[in-house]
Amino acid sequence: MSGTYHQIPSLTYQRDVLPQPITALSFDPVSDILWSGTNSGHVCANYTPQGLRGVHYPVGGRFAVKKILATDSNVIACGVTSEGIGAWGKGGVNNWYFKPGNQIATFSNKPPNSSAIAVSTAAPELLLLNTQTGAVVRRTPAPSILTHLHYTASQSYFVSGDADGWVRLHDPRDLTSRSTSSNSVKAHISGIQGIETSSALLYTIGLGIRQGRPFPDPLVKIYDLRNLKALPPIPFSAGPAFITRFPNRPTTLAITSNQGLVQIVDTTNPTTNEFYQLDAQSYISSVAISPTAGYMAFGDSDGAIHLLSAAEEDAMLPFNGFDGKPIEWPDTPEPLPEIEWTDSTPLNTIGMPYYNTLLLSSWSKDFVPRNLYFPPPAKIPQQVLNSIKVNDSIAYATLPKELRGRRNVVPSAPKKTGGRFRSGKARQVDSEPVTPTYEYAPDTIPRCYRKVEIEYSKFGVEDFDFGFYNRTTYSGLETHILNSYTNPIVQVMHYTMPVRTLAKSHITTDCPHEHCLLCELGFVSRMLEDARGINCQASNFCKTVGVLAQMHNAIELIDYGRESADLTYAHMIQMFHRFLVDRLSTEGNSFPHNPTLLPDAGPADLHSPAPAPITQLLGIDAKNVIVCQSCQAVREKENMTHLIDMIYPVRKLQQQPMNDPAHETDFASILRNSLLRRTTHKATCQTCKHFATFETRRSIRTRDLPPVLALNAAVHNEDTHKFWRDQRRETFLKPRVELRGHIEGMDDPETVTYELRAMVVQVVAKDANSHLVALVKVPEAERAQDAEPWYIFNDFLVQNMTEEEVLSFPSNWKVPAVLYFERVDLRQRLDFSGLPDKMDPTILCRDTNIAVNRDPRMIKHEPLRYEELPRPGTLIAIDAEFVSMQQEETEYRSDGTKKVIRPARLSLARVSVLRGDGPKEGVPFIDDHIHTSEIIVDYLTEFSGIKFGDLDPNMSRYTLTPLKVVYKKLRLLVDSGCIFIGHGLSKDFRIINIFVPPEQVIDTVDLYYLENRQRRLSLRFLTWFVLKENIQTDTHDSIEDALSALKLYKVHLQLEAEGTFDKKLEELYREGRQYNFKPPVPPSTQTNSPAPGSGTASPIPGQIAMGRGAFLQQQPFAPGTGQYPLNAIATPPFFPAQGHHRHGFMNQNWRNR
Repeated sequence: MSGTYHQIPSLTYQRDVLPQPITALSFDPVSDILWSGTNSGHVCANYTPQGLRGVHYPVGGRFAVKKILATDSNVIACGVTSEGIGAWGKGGVNNWYFKPGNQIATFSNKPPNSSAIAVSTAAPELLLLNTQTGAVVRRTPAPSILTHLHYTASQSYFVSGDADGWVRLHDPRDLTSRSTSSNSVKAHISGIQGIETSSALLYTIGLGIRQGRPFPDPLVKIYDLRNLKALPPIPFSAGPAFITRFPNRPTTLAITSNQGLVQIVDTTNPTTNEFYQLDAQSYISSVAISPTAGYMAFGDSDGAIHLLSAAEEDAMLPFNGFDGKPIEWPDTPEPLPEIEWTDSTPLNTIGMPYYNTLLLSSWSKDFVPRNLYFPPPAKIPQQVLNSIKVNDSIAYATLPKELRGRRNVVPSAPKKTGGRFRSGKARQVDSEPVTPTYEYAPDTIPRCYRKVEIEYSKFGVEDFDFGFYNRTTYSGLETHILNSYTNPIVQVMHYTMPVRTLAKSHITTDCPHEHCLLCELGFVSRMLEDARGINCQASNFCKTVGVLAQMHNAIELIDYGRESADLTYAHMIQMFHRFLVDRLSTEGNSFPHNPTLLPDAGPADLHSPAPAPITQLLGIDAKNVIVCQSCQAVREKENMTHLIDMIYPVRKLQQQPMNDPAHETDFASILRNSLLRRTTHKATCQTCKHFATFETRRSIRTRDLPPVLALNAAVHNEDTHKFWRDQRRETFLKPRVELRGHIEGMDDPETVTYELRAMVVQVVAKDANSHLVALVKVPEAERAQDAEPWYIFNDFLVQNMTEEEVLSFPSNWKVPAVLYFERVDLRQRLDFSGLPDKMDPTILCRDTNIAVNRDPRMIKHEPLRYEELPRPGTLIAIDAEFVSMQQEETEYRSDGTKKVIRPARLSLARVSVLRGDGPKEGVPFIDDHIHTSEIIVDYLTEFSGIKFGDLDPNMSRYTLTPLKVVYKKLRLLVDSGCIFIGHGLSKDFRIINIFVPPEQVIDTVDLYYLENRQRRLSLRFLTWFVLKENIQTDTHDSIEDALSALKLYKVHLQLEAEGTFDKKLEELYREGRQYNFKPPVPPSTQTNSPAPGSGTASPIPGQIAMGRGAFLQQQPFAPGTGQYPLNAIATPPFFPAQGHHRHGFMNQNWRNR
C-alpha cells in the first residue's frame, strides 16, 4: 500500500430514473462492504471496490438517511423523518427498532469496549441504547437539541455539539453535562457541522456569519479536551464541510469541502499537507474512511460514490485490507425436480417450499404499517358474545341497542387528493357517500367536515373548480387569504337575520371610520346575497381584522398563515368573537340617534336614548347582586355584556346533595347557570367590617333577555368536552331551549324559548391541523320550506345536513366554539323600519379626495351631475390597477416542479369608471387612487402605472380616496343596475372583492373569443388591430384601458348589427398568428392614429381608425332600423384578406388584459 492516494472508478447505480444523492457512508469493520444511505431513505450495501450491489432496505420515513454506523454484528441507521432508530443484520433483516416518541436528532459512534451508543432526540434528551437489543439503558435531559455526539477512542470523554455552536463535555458514564465553565465553549457562531477527537484533542468545523448570513467557517478549530482551551486552528480556505479522522493515524485528519477538495493534514505537524481534487460533477454530500485508511469514500448529490485508494496501481485491495468475514450472499436455490405431466400425475408431486430459517419478509412489528387500508373485519363486540346462543352449530344473538344503526362497512383506500380545475378536460365524477361516515365510525371525521384547500394551476386561483364543492345556492368563502379563519363567524353573522339587517343598513350611512368591521360585514353580506352559490372571498373583512387587531394590541387575533398542530382555532375564534361584537357595538352606535328595535318591549324612558343597535340585539342588561355571607348585606352593580361564556359544573364528591345546581348537567341548566354566573370571592365588607365571603349572581328578568343570545362554548379540555358528547344516542345540545331569569333572589316564573340558529365548531384531525366550520340554519331555506334547512359552511364547501347531524357530537374531533340562539317570541316583533336602507347616490357627484398636495393638472375625471345619476341599464366602462401587498409563496420540489402555497395578495390601487353613453361618452366620472395603510411590497409599475408616493396622502399628486369610499361608489353602481364594460373584469372584481351579477357584465375578453381556438386575446392586441391604436406602450393606464374596452364594445355592436362579427372574428384569429398575437413595436418615425396620451380623458371622436389605416366617417343613425346609435362606429374593413402566416405561436397571454 503506497503513501499517497489516487482516484479509482466511482461506484454508480443507475437503475433509478432520477439518481438519489448519497447522504451517509460507513465502512464495515469486519467485511468487505461499504454501506451507503440514499436520499430516499434506503441503506444499500456495496460489495468490494467494484461496487457489486447488495442488500437494499428502508430505514423508515420518506426522506434521506441521516447517519449509518456499521458495527461487527449489525448496521445501525436512522432517517431524517423516521420515527426512530434501528439495527439491521448484514443480510438486511431488522434486529430491533426503537421509537422514542420524538424525532431522532443524531447518534454517536460506538466505543471499542462498549455495547451502547448515545442518541439525541428533539425532546431534548440524551438516551443510552444497547446496540444488541435496542433497550434504553439510561435517559438524561439535555441542555438543548444536540446535533453531534462523539466518544473518544479511550472513552474518557463524551463530546456534544448543538445547532447554536456550543460544544460541551459530558460524563461518559451517565451522559450528564458537567456544570463547570471549563466544560463548554461556543466554538462557532451559527452551528456545528462536524466533530472529531483524538486522545486529548477536539476538532470542530462549523458556520460563521458573513453579511448577516451563515457562512462556512474557513478554520478547523482545535481544543484541549482537558479544559477546552483553544489551540491554533488549521486554515482551510475552501470552507470545510466534512472532517474525518484516520483510524490508524490518530492525529491525522481528512478535511473535505463541498466542491471535492480534500486536504490530509497531521495536526502535530500542520506544515505537511496532502491535497486531492475529486473528479466529481456535483456537490459532495458524505465522507467515510476505511478502518485501515486504504480507501476514502465520498458520496455526491448525483448518486455516485467516488473512491480514493492507497493501493498500488492496478492492484485490488479489500476495503479493510483483509478478506474478513465472508459476505452474506443469497443461497442458490436447488433446481426443481422434473415432473413428467400426464393425466394421472397426482398434484401432491408438486411440493411446497420448506423453510427452516427466518424469512427476510419477517419484519419486526415496528415496520408493519399502522394505517392498513383493507384490514380484516373488526372483532365481534363483547356485548354480542355475552348474549350469544348456539343451535345446531349456528350462533346467533340479539343486537344491542347501542350498536343499532351501524353496519359492517369495509373502509376503502383513500383516493389521491388532487386539485380539481375547470381547465381539466377529463374529469371523473366522485360519488358522495349516501350514508354519513360517522354512522358506522364515530371517530372518523365525515367527508364534509374535513379540511379543504385550494389548489393552484398555471391559470391561477380562478381555474379552481369551486363548483364541485358547492352545488347549493348559498355561497362559501375562500381560504387563501390571511385571517380567513374568521370565515365561519362571518357566515354565522350573515345568516343571523337581525345582524345581517343591521350590517346592510350601516353601509348606507356615512360611516366616519376608515377601518370598520360593521361596514365590511355589510359589504360581505351583500356580496353573499348577490352571488347565490358562487364562491366569494372576505378579503377586505380579513384585512380590516388585521389592521384593527394591531391598532388595539390584540395580536393574538392575527393569523400569520403558519399553521401548526398546537394552534387551537376554537380558542382563537372565541377571542375574536368577543372582539368582533364589541367592535360592532361601537361602530354601529349613533348615540343619541339610535333607532329602537323593540318599541313594545317594555316601558320606554323618553329621557334615555336607545343604546347601540347591536346592544339591543345581543346585550344582556343585568345587575350583579353581591351578598355578604356574614351580615347578608346586599348591594347591586350594573352589568352589561354582549355574550355568555359557558361555565361547566365541577364534579363534586358523592356526599354533595344531588339536587345541588352543580349536578345539573343538561344543556339548559348549564346555560342558565352560565347566564346567572354564580361566583364567590372574599373581601372586607363595608357594612360589618369583617373579612367575609361574598356571593355574586346576575339578576335579570326573563322579559329582558335579548332577542339574540350569543355564546362562547369555552370547551378547552377533555372534561368539559365530555358534557357535549352523545350519550345513549341522545344529544347534549337541543334545537330549542327554555330559559328563565332570576330576580330578587327568586327564579322568574316566566320562561322564554330560544331556537338554535348557528354554530361554529372546531374540527380536530389526528394527522392534520385543526380548522373551523359553521353549521347554520339558513333563513332562506326555511322560507323555501326545505325539508332540512341546516347547512355546513366548511369555507368554500357548502352542503346540506340533517338537524341530527348538526346536534350530534359523536367524538372528540368535533369541538363547539360559538353558538347563536334566537328568541322565538321576539323574532317577528323586531322593527327595523327606523334604519336607513338606501345609499346616498350623490356620493357619485362629489369629488372625494384626501391628498394634501393634489395637482389640479392630474384631475382627469368629471363627477356626475345629479341628472346623470345612473339608472338600470346605464353603460359604464371600468378598469382597475393593483399593487402587490404580499409576494407569492411557492414550494419548489426536488423533481423540479413547484407548488403555489399561497398566491400573491394584490390590493386595489386605482379605479377608473367612464360614461358609456350620452353626450359625454368616454369621459371618466371616477378616477380615484386608493389610500392604503399597509406596506406595499411591489408597486408593479410596469403593469399598473403606480409609483412610490402615489398612494400616500402627503405625497400623492392624484385624487386619493379611502378604499371604503371607492367600494361604496362601486357598490352603488352595482345596485343601480349599471352595465359594466371592461376587459378581464372577473379578475378585477375578484381583487376588488365585489360581486357583480353576470347579466350586468360585458367583458370584451369574452366578446372577442373563439372557444375552439382556446386562446383569449389581450386588450393591447385588440386595440392595435381593431382600433389601430397603441396602448400600454410604457405602463398601463386605467382610463386608457377602459376607453379602449368601450370602443371595442361599440365595434362589436356595429358588426353584430351587420351580421358579420363571427366572420371577422375568424379572420382576426387567423391574421393574429402572424404577429404572434402581439402588436409590433411602433417605429419612432411613424405615428398612425396615435393613441391619446396616458390618462387623456377625451370622448370617443367622430372618426375612428379601423384596421390597417382605414378611416371611415360615422354613419347617421336611422330611427326604426334597429341599429344601435353609436357615436364613433362605422363598418370597419379592418380584417384584410391576406393569406395568414404559420410562423406565429399561440403563447399564453398571462395577463389577459
